[in-house]
Amino acid sequence: MKMVPYWLDTRPSFASAPRHPLPEKADVVVIGGGFTGLSCALALAKKGAKVVLLEAQIVGGAASGRNGGHCSAGFFHDYAKAMKHLGPDTAREIFRSYNAAVDTVERIVREEAIDCDFRRVGKLKLAVSPAAFEGFRSYVDLVNREVDPEVYIVPPEEIRSEIGSDLFHGGVVYPKGAMLHVGRFTVGMAEAAARHGADVWEETPVTGLRRLGGPRYEVETPRGTIEADRVVVATGISNVGPFGYFRRRIVPIGSFVIATERLDQATIDSVIPKHRTVTVAKGLGHYYRISPDNRILFGGRAQFAISSPKVDRKSGEILLRSLKEIHPQLKDVRIDYCWGGMIEVTIDRFARAGEHEGMLYSLGYSGSGVQEATHMGTVLARMIDGADTDNPYRSLPWRAIPGHFGTPWFLPLVGAWYKAKELFER
Repeated sequence: MKMVPYWLDTRPSFASAPRHPLPEKADVVVIGGGFTGLSCALALAKKGAKVVLLEAQIVGGAASGRNGGHCSAGFFHDYAKAMKHLGPDTAREIFRSYNAAVDTVERIVREEAIDCDFRRVGKLKLAVSPAAFEGFRSYVDLVNREVDPEVYIVPPEEIRSEIGSDLFHGGVVYPKGAMLHVGRFTVGMAEAAARHGADVWEETPVTGLRRLGGPRYEVETPRGTIEADRVVVATGISNVGPFGYFRRRIVPIGSFVIATERLDQATIDSVIPKHRTVTVAKGLGHYYRISPDNRILFGGRAQFAISSPKVDRKSGEILLRSLKEIHPQLKDVRIDYCWGGMIEVTIDRFARAGEHEGMLYSLGYSGSGVQEATHMGTVLARMIDGADTDNPYRSLPWRAIPGHFGTPWFLPLVGAWYKAKELFER
């Protein structure tokens, strides 16, 4: 079993690193080489801007290369609560942003000819109890009326056509959902950005920022200093660099994934007959899908802990037990990959995007980063041109989390709360 992400182990390396010294000036410096930063750099470079992207490690090596590979439509929030919390117009705008985000990923894949196994397969959300399914009915009725008439219910008597398990009591299908090989996608965006003229620097952490006036900054790195007309912050939950303002507003939470050995087609079809991406609506739940080479990739918040080799291995054991409980036909399956990563969660689990001290940012995708982060990178590129109304999160306040300064000391308490909640809901 390899303790590395399947996505990173089965992708090519980025081959177009600059061969010249770090430039002294740039129109835009993008900080972070994940989905957000790469799509922003690509969009800006295609418009002719002089773009420098700075990544502390390797492109797509953090959250963008350690997730489940779901490109999901529709958000996971209770839509009635979202309308109450955000207001009907903002809730509708954010939901539509998630759907548009899948279109954005597909467009980039097509326009840049990125070989990443992008497929529109739909997303299936499963109900773990009759009560949960009745909640799904109300949810779908509201979503159909308010924002997306294509989402539909799968009743309990038909759920076996969607999932090879007897544990579920119906589900919801989001037809616009998709999947892709996120490792090849991030490298493909990096290569495309470089091809269109962007400088994409790996192993180049930002160590300092000095505001020069207005939105202009001096950006310090171990390779040298760049003067930037605009700065875009797309760091995720990185603990590298002078980004304390953002760290106080997002919580890093471990998310863990296992990948089975390659399976024959009959077994694959017995698990997920229509090959959709799957989520289980139970607390923070599980998520799974089929890989391009016929593995089952199965993930979840197996522990409320920071990813580490010991935590990842223990989480893999927990996930394997859950996988076999849901799908007894996999009782003898071998696991080839096990890994963990950190996702960035805001207090209400909605992303945030806007401007802070002249810097543009988009962060806090809370588990929906594959599509929404990619989409918001293109939105940030338009915001540089003044298109602030393209930002669906523009009206959301973003206050610091009391007592939080970057290290999530309270994760065990959160985990205990979710466990108690699940016991209560049984």
